Amino acid sequence: MSIIEKAAGKLGAGTPQPAPPAEVGIERPRDGSLIEHALDKQRSSPAPAFVATPVEPMFNAPDTQQMEGGSQVQSINLARLHRMGVVSPDAEKSQIAEEFRIIKRPLIANAFGRGAARVKNGNLIMVTSSLPGEGKSFCAINLAISMAMEMDRTVLLVDADVAKPRVPEYLGIHADKGLLDVLQDKDLKLSDVLIRTDIAKLTVLPAGRTYKRATELLASAAMTRLVEDIGNRYPDRIILFDSPPLLATSESSVLATHMGQIVMVVEAERTSQEAVREALSHIQSCEVVGMLLNKTTPTPGADYYYGYYGSYGK
Repeated sequence: MSIIEKAAGKLGAGTPQPAPPAEVGIERPRDGSLIEHALDKQRSSPAPAFVATPVEPMFNAPDTQQMEGGSQVQSINLARLHRMGVVSPDAEKSQIAEEFRIIKRPLIANAFGRGAARVKNGNLIMVTSSLPGEGKSFCAINLAISMAMEMDRTVLLVDADVAKPRVPEYLGIHADKGLLDVLQDKDLKLSDVLIRTDIAKLTVLPAGRTYKRATELLASAAMTRLVEDIGNRYPDRIILFDSPPLLATSESSVLATHMGQIVMVVEAERTSQEAVREALSHIQSCEVVGMLLNKTTPTPGADYYYGYYGSYGK
């Protein structure tokens, strides 16, 4: 059963612009219909060929790091996130915040069985895409912050895009060691690399330092034990993995085998049907795969409605 709703947009270059909406569908595949259902959302005309372009760093320097009782605690500039079009816990009503509230509902229901059958490992959610540049990290961060705003949930955001980690850059936090270091070094504890943020109930696990055999590390028994540990240790925790693009590296296909749910971000009017079809073939082992159509044309009047709604009563 599907849910098709409006969702989040993109991060504009230069002066931040309001994020245009996208569409999301979260459904359990039946009789092999998932691929055809996803392709129906793509336009019939072929998309232009993908060309990778360099991305300028968002921040010149990380925010100040604090230390409390041995745990890393870092501050996130919420005002800056809001200007960038990212969900911000202290912001007024906004279109993007409402859209990600809609996106997260079926994911949370699948993870904890409220109103529907609970999905095995449903609290392990991977956000990925077919190709680089479709906005997966932006969507993963928005989902993480939105879910952390739930009254009875905590969120661990894992930067699993080990080749090109973006989460610390987006959030403006400093990260040294992380996921790959824990998998490589048996003496390194997970608690030593976790970064607590000043967004209540949001913790970040950075990707860590680059290793040549990253794929083998993610496919190792150590990774299996780590995923089982973080997935089962806290019954209220949601673990979001910002994964590499499915067609760019092999790490994401390995990571998908651990997941209960996958959100695949698709850039509107750019990603080809062939790319979507091939990417989906890499994640057939996952029970629930949702499509999030990103960077769509804004709905006329949406900015006016949310601007008015947010200022109502002042």
